[in-house]
Amino acid sequence: MSQQTLREPTIHGRCDERLTGIRDAFAANFLERGEIGAALAVSLDGKPVVDIWAGSADPAGTRAWREDTLADVFSVGKPMAAMCLLMLSERGKIDLDQPAALHWPALAAAGKEHVTARMILAHRAGLPAIRTPLPAGAMYDWDLICGELAAQEPWWEPGVTHGYHVNTYGFLVGELVRRVSGLSIGRFLAQEIAGPLGADMHFGLRAADQRRCADFLFPQVSRAMDSARMPQMTALAYLNPPGITGDGTVNTPRWRSAELPSANGHATARALARFYSALAGGGEIDGVRLLSESTLALACTEASAGADAVLGRPSRFGLGFQLTQPERPLGPSPNAFGHFGAGGALGFADPDAGVSFGYTLNQGLGPRWQNPRNRALIDALYTAL
Repeated sequence: MSQQTLREPTIHGRCDERLTGIRDAFAANFLERGEIGAALAVSLDGKPVVDIWAGSADPAGTRAWREDTLADVFSVGKPMAAMCLLMLSERGKIDLDQPAALHWPALAAAGKEHVTARMILAHRAGLPAIRTPLPAGAMYDWDLICGELAAQEPWWEPGVTHGYHVNTYGFLVGELVRRVSGLSIGRFLAQEIAGPLGADMHFGLRAADQRRCADFLFPQVSRAMDSARMPQMTALAYLNPPGITGDGTVNTPRWRSAELPSANGHATARALARFYSALAGGGEIDGVRLLSESTLALACTEASAGADAVLGRPSRFGLGFQLTQPERPLGPSPNAFGHFGAGGALGFADPDAGVSFGYTLNQGLGPRWQNPRNRALIDALYTAL
């Protein structure tokens, strides 16, 4: 760990006086937990109360993290993708309980004729990994990946259990969005969600926006080195094709310009808090409605819980959202929902407390499952509240 990460950080932005504890926890992440660069945004009842950033946008410390720095938030993007499909469902364009093959006929192959959009959103479709070994970079060929998923047999009978669709999730959801709306999921996100909200969040970055990106530091010991100890399905979920999780690819122009909704959503912390402010407010903020209260309630109702067939530990999902659980709580409310991402990135809403929360970073070291940096920020927030 460099001395750069151990210096008292200069924290920029604003923090409400009653929440100085969360600012202190943010600083402690740099001093005690190896943070390199990060941003944190919190809103209460739709009003921003914390919007701070500090550190470096690259591990070498040559670029300061700025107000508009974009970070790859990895799986934090999954609810952004799910929201696109939920909005289409609410508009009557797709029935979540009808076979997805009505819109994507090839998906009916090999015993998947009864797979529904609801199963896909809840990680129950049985398609968490591609069996056919694919070459490095194959994830940039959208049609190839979707074709492989459509042709293969499911790993389990769809609907009977759940397993985290680590990297296939964005392709399955995104292909349905494309076929139903005629727009790629990146374009749909931009037109229907990010644009109306004024939220700086993206699937697929323009060259001009890539200059604002923080460089992410993956652990030196990558998942590829651990694959021999994984079950085959889990190893393929993370590593087929090589680079699909971002390891070795995340900081490249090709990765940043692609639309890979499971793994390469880019956003500011402020954008995540804005997105979740609408959801904490029942689906609407400042006259912009994303979902009706009834559809949002459906999305946040438990659809999958218990032993995860891919992760080998408990997980809990609604339709696209991770739901709070004792092993990894999103604060004290039983109704909180959101999603964690690699390195500890996090976005969530707590409608009971009126909280929306966004945390972006570029340090991939530390536990993926129970990260001490986001844990410290959550604890400090609720201590102040």
